[in-house]
Amino acid sequence: MKVLANDGISKSGIEKLEENGFEVITTKVAQEQLANYINKNDISVLLVRSATKVTKEVIDACPGLKIIGRGGVGMDNIAVDYAREKGVNVINTPASSSDSVAELVFAHLFTGVRFLHDSNRLMPLEGETSFNQLKKSYANGSELRGKTLGIIGLGRIGRAVARIALGLGMRVIASDKELGTAEIKINFYNGQTINIEIKTEPFEDILKHSDFISVHVPAQNGYLIGAKELDLMKNGVGIINAARGGVIEEVALVNALDSGKVAFAGLDVFEEEPKPAIQVLMHPKVSLTPHIGAATLEAQDRIGTELAEQIISILK
Repeated sequence: MKVLANDGISKSGIEKLEENGFEVITTKVAQEQLANYINKNDISVLLVRSATKVTKEVIDACPGLKIIGRGGVGMDNIAVDYAREKGVNVINTPASSSDSVAELVFAHLFTGVRFLHDSNRLMPLEGETSFNQLKKSYANGSELRGKTLGIIGLGRIGRAVARIALGLGMRVIASDKELGTAEIKINFYNGQTINIEIKTEPFEDILKHSDFISVHVPAQNGYLIGAKELDLMKNGVGIINAARGGVIEEVALVNALDSGKVAFAGLDVFEEEPKPAIQVLMHPKVSLTPHIGAATLEAQDRIGTELAEQIISILK
């Protein structure tokens, strides 16, 4: 059987599949040619990340598909319910990239509180001529230790963020529509562990009481955070979105950054991917990454292996 990994797959995933008799194709097929390629090459398994869209039309046009796999957590680029109604297995890898996304959240947090996003832009331009002035401009950073981190969405990634925050000595509060409590297990290098229970709180309380807010929810119908929600937040709050574009209203966020209500934002996802708004890209108070939350070597290795194991389990 043939597997088309249209957005790529790790070497470990390829090797595991090939060891079990699968042919793995990593050719990048354009969206408009996808259905034709699948049928022409007798593809049984289609693997995607966030770039390729698996629509109802693609599913209808490819009756030979047995599995659609998403390397990562969110599956909003796949018509999941429709595929399953048609008898196609839909799989993903919810646990594989949690730590990578969580670490990126803190890369943005550390960047924001120490102005790295701005100093890395200006130092190459002005560092030689205005060193002392820049030093003064960036001298009022703050520490994360002792501050309150509000986590919106306490799933796997939210809990991974909580683990790092607790390890840094931060106070963690959280809201979640499904959970009342969550046990956060912190593992140390020497085998010791600590379990800390977090009771979730109302969404509005997280907005009001957090020094920093990190969003970890799936794609929404409408904005989760807009002008009204931003008004509830502390003055000088920092906001991180490494979840889904469209969760935060970017126009309202830019206005809040301009007014000083929000001190900084860290964005890995955007409303208009792959062409984010220029007002966001050029804003001096925004730390930017191009949707790379799960893009570490370790996470991609885990994702490839987990996808391979699920495919083998289903088809063999």
